[in-house]
Parts: sequence; C-alpha cells; structure tokens
Amino acid sequence: MSKSTNTLPESVAVILAAGMGTRMKSAKPKAMHPLAGKPMLRYLLDNVEQVFDKVVVVVGPDMDEVAQLAAPHQVVVQEDRLGTAHAAIQAEPYFGKGTVTILYADNPLVSKETLQKILECQQERDVDMVLMAMECVDPKSYGRIVEKKGWVRRIVETSDATEEEKKIHLCNAGVLCAEVNSFKYWLRQIENKNSKKEYYLVDAVAIAVNEGKHIKALRASEAELSGINSKSELAIAEQVVQQQLRKKAMDNGVTMLAPETVFLSADTVLEEDILIYPHVVFGPKVHVHSGVEIRSFSHLEGCEVKEGAMIGPYARLRPNAVVGKDAHVGNFVELKATTLGEGAKVNHLTYLGDTVVGRKTNVGAGTVTCNYDGVNKHKTIIGEEAFIGSDTILVAPVEIGNKSLIAAGSVITEDVPENALAFGRARQVNKTKTTK
Repeated sequence: MSKSTNTLPESVAVILAAGMGTRMKSAKPKAMHPLAGKPMLRYLLDNVEQVFDKVVVVVGPDMDEVAQLAAPHQVVVQEDRLGTAHAAIQAEPYFGKGTVTILYADNPLVSKETLQKILECQQERDVDMVLMAMECVDPKSYGRIVEKKGWVRRIVETSDATEEEKKIHLCNAGVLCAEVNSFKYWLRQIENKNSKKEYYLVDAVAIAVNEGKHIKALRASEAELSGINSKSELAIAEQVVQQQLRKKAMDNGVTMLAPETVFLSADTVLEEDILIYPHVVFGPKVHVHSGVEIRSFSHLEGCEVKEGAMIGPYARLRPNAVVGKDAHVGNFVELKATTLGEGAKVNHLTYLGDTVVGRKTNVGAGTVTCNYDGVNKHKTIIGEEAFIGSDTILVAPVEIGNKSLIAAGSVITEDVPENALAFGRARQVNKTKTTK
C-alpha cells in the first residue's frame, strides 16, 4: 500500500505486465528484463508505491516470477491476451471508488513526481481524462496527439497520419487516468474491429472525445516515458538509468574521472570522497565506504569496501568479499567470500577464496588458497601481521598464525603456529654440469 498522505480521492494504479515481449527475442517475460540489474517492473513499482493507495498488477498465464515480484500487491491473470483494454478489464473488480491509472511494465521509468502530477491533473476543473504525452525528437511509430484549444482531439497512428500530421512531435505514451465509473464505461465500449481482433486501450480516448469529454495531455520527457519493446530500446533505457545513477553518485560526493565508462547497479551504495577511475563495473549489492580509490577495469559484486581501501586496477571482488579499512587489493587479484583485515595487502596476481586475512598481513604475488576439495569448501585463516611469500599454495582447511612467515613457493597443508617460519617446498639441489 502507498504511504502517500495526499488528500486526493482514492487512487488505484493498474500495471499491465502480461506481455511476453516477442520483439525482445527472449523466453523471459518483458517485465523481468533488467535495467542496472533491477527488473523493469520493480522500477515502476518502487515509484507507484509512493504515490497510489492501491496497486494491481495484470500478468499473463504461467508468469509466476512476475507475480512473485509484484507481491504483496493484488495480481490478476489475463488468461487470453486480447489487447491492452482487455487486460485492464481483468483488474476492474479492484478499481476502487476514486481514480484509476493504467500504466505499463514496459514504461518503467515514470517518476513518482510525474505520477503525482497525473493524479493532481485529473482533479483539475473540466478534466475528464489525463493522457501522458511526450515530445519526441524522432516520433518513429508513436501515435501523434492532435490538440485543439489545449484539449486532445484525437490520436493518429503513423500509418494513418497525413504528411502534416507526421510533423507533429507530441506523441502518445499510453498512460491514462480517469474517474473510476467513467473509465469502466469507456472500457466496455471498446471494440475489437481491427486486423488482430484485439481490444486497444487507446480507443477509450476516441470514445471519450466523441462524447464531448475533455482530455488533457500531460507532458513529460521522452527519456521518462519511452516504451521498451526490444533489446535495442532496452539498451537505450539502460543508458538513461546509468546517467541518472552516475549523476546521483557524483552529486553525493563521488569523483568519476570518466563517468560514461562506469556502470552501476540500482542498489549500489557509494559514500562521499570515493575516487573511481575509468572502466569500473559495479554488480548488485555493493557498498563502498568513504575515501576508497577504485582503479580501472575492476569489477565489484556483492561486496563491501571499507574506508580508505584501494582496489585495482584489474581487481575482481566477488560475493561476500569484505575489504577492510586501508587495505589494498591490487592488479589481477580475485577475492571470493574473503575478509581482509585493516591495512592488509594483496597486491598482485592472487586468488583468495573462503579466506580470512588478519590486519596488516601481506600476501605475496601468485598466492592461491585451494578452498575446494571437489566436494566441499574449506576455510583458510591467516593471522595478523603475517607474510605470505610469493607463489604460495595454501590448501584448506589450514590456519596461519600471527606474525608467521611462509617461504616463497611453498605448498602449505598443515597449520602454522604464531611467529613461525614455514617451508613447504622441495629442497634445492645444485649439481655440477659434466662436459665432454
């Protein structure tokens, strides 16, 4: 339910999410395709939940994943996909008594500010219906909105438009809002007299106009209202989302040397005074604390980086990695389910999996923790102020004590006590060459 405190009539948002998105060329429902790692439907739900009193999501048959994402909101199933008006009718029992707004899962970037404006515009004097519209630089195949004296007179599809009408850049975004009883009536008047034998929601506009009703075209940006029906349009929307995320991060005190090369996830948390070099990727569930420096070509996912740490270049932090305060993770280092203590350094060519590294420990180049025996994962524990020599293999489960030193090139299969020097390699033998 919405936490909105506005004094407007009860508001219900109906989100149409039954489309399979055949132009996506994917078995995944269109509503589940991600932007910055988050499904399209979730973007719209996040904003709708802040504005409307009730949310209803219309899904298609066998769309359990979409229904689960829509929870705990009311979900109804459109068993037969007979058009957008037919989909809206499936939600009619939940329209309530105030206003109803029809939205689309493939228009995921409609902001909460615009949604609020829709409801406010619907309450203006003489307004019977609100239609969302956008000024398109290239209208493409969008329906053109023809206005007269500030009111919508008709929507002309591109295929039916005259040359003069094709010059119109005000286009239909599909979102409609009206008083519930009127909306129910208009929905019932829509017919399927078209080549596809489908019931189109846009026909409600023509029906209302013919009855002398006043329809207001509420304008918002093309970036906010554009529909996503193909992978190329998904990529365009991704650019919009990435620009928004980068701007938000920089407004909050993050420095990006080449913002257009940095890719964020919707849930990325970046604190102030972080320096990010070009070509860095943030997967889901990343929290970076203040004062961190992340160098080029690093990839972070499901991890936490604490104050003052240095990452990269060419570092990979995988899920459940925690990099401690002032720790260093250098080039071609990969961490998985590993915690680095404060001031620890892993600077070169190393893999640490299921490992705990103590404070101020130095892990040399080429070190590998062998955490998997083919059946189970095992932990490696390295104490504080230890030194792991280059090209060391640590075969888990194993524990290295505080201030211990592991000789370079060792294979360590047993625990090493504190303050010990461990060798785990074959003895070197030098022999004199014989010449003939």
